[in-house]
Amino acid sequence: MADDVTHYDAVEAYTDRLSYLPGEAADLHVWCATERYDVDVRRWGGEVCWQATDLPGTAHPTPDDADARGCGWPAGVQVPISSTWTSGVYLVTLHAHGAAHDRAIGHAMFVVRAKPTGAVRGSGNPLLVLATNTYNAYNNWGGRSLYTGGHQVSFDRPFGRGMLLRPHTERDDRKSRPTLPGEEPDTDGTVYQQYRFQHGYPGYMSSAGWFTYERRFVEWAERNDITLDYAVSSDLEHTPSVVAESQLVLGVGHDEYWSAAQRDTIEAHVAAGGNYASMSGNTMFWQVRLGEHGRTMTAHKYSAHRNDPVLGTADEHTMSGMWCDPLVGRPEWRFLGAGSAFGLYSRFGQATPRASGGFTVYRNDHWMFDGTGLRYGDQLGAAHGAVGYETVGCRLGFDAYGLPISMNVDAPPHTEIVAFAPASNLGEGDYPASVAASSDQCDLEFVAERLYGDTSPDSLARVRYGNATMLTCRPAGDAGGTVATIGSTDWVYGLDDPMVSQVTANVVRRLR
Repeated sequence: MADDVTHYDAVEAYTDRLSYLPGEAADLHVWCATERYDVDVRRWGGEVCWQATDLPGTAHPTPDDADARGCGWPAGVQVPISSTWTSGVYLVTLHAHGAAHDRAIGHAMFVVRAKPTGAVRGSGNPLLVLATNTYNAYNNWGGRSLYTGGHQVSFDRPFGRGMLLRPHTERDDRKSRPTLPGEEPDTDGTVYQQYRFQHGYPGYMSSAGWFTYERRFVEWAERNDITLDYAVSSDLEHTPSVVAESQLVLGVGHDEYWSAAQRDTIEAHVAAGGNYASMSGNTMFWQVRLGEHGRTMTAHKYSAHRNDPVLGTADEHTMSGMWCDPLVGRPEWRFLGAGSAFGLYSRFGQATPRASGGFTVYRNDHWMFDGTGLRYGDQLGAAHGAVGYETVGCRLGFDAYGLPISMNVDAPPHTEIVAFAPASNLGEGDYPASVAASSDQCDLEFVAERLYGDTSPDSLARVRYGNATMLTCRPAGDAGGTVATIGSTDWVYGLDDPMVSQVTANVVRRLR
């Protein structure tokens, strides 16, 4: 059951959309194995703001292709979104009457966006865009994900167990589990597998999802009196005006899957003088195509250069492979200043398994480090494993003063590398023994072949050695805004560290 969670819980649901405005209504599509169920809705961290009890439950038929085309369940209940609800993440909790206690609860989620006022850029709060495309890529509810043979995945199905809520732990549910003094790293992922089987979670549980990543950033922001507005990945494509009033747009955690229109929105935002901060790993690695209303997502990934139907057409540039693939020709580092071809994994499997888990500071006089007391050569975030499990980096060189510089031929203007840590791509035999890597999904060989045309020792070496990077750049030049990149999925795990917290606050407050 931990590898196929479909109908494991007695009640499951999804909403008809991922985000709404105040005053709209969310249709909740519910499958229930018992006769009655209850439902409540609360803004994350707050009190119940809507509930309904003793609703009739029906175990609707679930199609065999629900993973790709959706469940098709009818709406079971409508949630009215009050005009007084503030922008945020709203958790839906369902309770099936009479079900076994460990299977009686199901969850769904939606975002309430800020109501537009028509005010100028900078008048709104910083905008946090949840990486819901990446949630969908890893979700295997209904059978397949983009990691287990699927090439199209649907949002019209429940999120997988553990993605929205699970018991709290700081080590055992992490892909890059921090080691204690004298402890050997868990390179095979044994502890992680024990944890997820014990609780009935699928293998992707800690690779993506609200509970793993964004909620940590949101809880930090609220502790620090930083008010955010919220959106989801597909809003950037279907409602691009969602960025119009925010000076700063944020992506945190694991923001791996981007559509062309989504990326166009962010790049236009920065070109117009807005700012973007990415505190994420493996960011903008795969291009995807969203279907009508954003309810399906297509990504052929490792086979895109062979099998994507857009090959040989005028739309070939939308091929659903890597953004840095020559057939797409739009590498993510032109915007972010960094990309995963130059460092994808840290403290995961055989990728830097005994690394410190922190960034080494080089340009301590950069504004990111204001108020931290950090000096050249200091470690940042090591105690909490802030570097891992997936990263983004760049080709590094050193200037006449021994400080790091980007050697990317197409590095954005004004790129300043302020800190970095070793990272690596993984090839066959390098992944944790508990993780199944398909023969066509070993990143080292795949990236080398697509970028350099073969898997010769020289090409593999060009891809194997990389880094996780902290930098700022101005991809649109002097007339545009700033991009700040902190290239690690696990940066959010370090937010309890006062120095990590200060750096994060510096980014948000300077760029907002």
